[in-house]
Amino acid sequence: MESFATETLFNDSSLSKIRKRLGGKYFRQLENKVLEMLKKRKIIKARGVMVDATVFPSSIRFPTDTGLLNDVREWLVKQIKEIRKSAGVKWIRTRCNKARDEYLSFSKKRKKTKKAIREVTKHMLQFVKRNVGQLEKLIEEIMLKGIEVKEVIHKKIEIIRIILEQQLDMYRRKSHNVKDRIVSYAQPEVRPMVRGKAGKPVEFGPKAELRLVDGYLLLDWMSFDNFNEAKKLKESIRLYEERFEKKPEKMIGDGIYGNRDNRNYLKGEGIRSALKPLGRKSKTAEYQKGKRWIKKQQRIRNRIEGFIGHAKEHFGLNKIRYKIDGGAEIWVRMGLLAMNLDTALKRV
Repeated sequence: MESFATETLFNDSSLSKIRKRLGGKYFRQLENKVLEMLKKRKIIKARGVMVDATVFPSSIRFPTDTGLLNDVREWLVKQIKEIRKSAGVKWIRTRCNKARDEYLSFSKKRKKTKKAIREVTKHMLQFVKRNVGQLEKLIEEIMLKGIEVKEVIHKKIEIIRIILEQQLDMYRRKSHNVKDRIVSYAQPEVRPMVRGKAGKPVEFGPKAELRLVDGYLLLDWMSFDNFNEAKKLKESIRLYEERFEKKPEKMIGDGIYGNRDNRNYLKGEGIRSALKPLGRKSKTAEYQKGKRWIKKQQRIRNRIEGFIGHAKEHFGLNKIRYKIDGGAEIWVRMGLLAMNLDTALKRV
């Protein structure tokens, strides 16, 4: 500043806007620059690679059909009241008090029967359908008067329309499964990831494939849609070759990577794989020697599980808090970058 100033230089959304403007591309470049420096200083030594996949949970409330519909309804009612007052339009009957009382009385019940859940879901669907129609009609009225409505509101209404269609479809079919199910109207890209783990059978957030090289955890692939990590192995090896200008000496992964295509690919590339052999067990000395080596490497593979747990526990990857477009990738890459720099600092 050229002179003393009393006004605030930044508002609450300044950092979010800067991050959004930079985007995921900038943070990928920053990650590559740091990796180049680590290679130049010979702090990282690339010999083998460990691969694994995990889900980084997004910061959303555990979704239920009734809870999601009530959140949508509350947002619609809020927008109707705000737009109506600013445009000077006559009072609109939203039935918000009746809907709120019904949802609160249901949510306070200790035991919620299937019949009660279905009844409340039906009523919430009716309220949301009514409020969406009211908001769209109100927007049409004020636009005729020359009053513009923010683009964000139009986008939210489109998302709410999709949620309404999905919830109506599931209600009619008496099901909880639908393609590309939206579980959060604030973060519509989040999808349920069925993992089958004890205590957390379903997680909500992007699934990522990670690679551990000499104690440094690197992100290979991330998507909000579920994918089979075994099909991403070739891409991981290609990225490894791009970053380190050579192929890995060995690849260590869990059983899901051990399909025939991956085995043949690794064999053709001359990469030794620590995967359990297929077929019957042999008693030959060569087989037993290879088996001992594989068991040893699989014990080493536990390290990547520890690194993932450490990243989630100490570097904020247990919950993604950025809600901007591409915010999940930025959060994950910055968390991994901080952990890798911490590892490098300890070695230096």
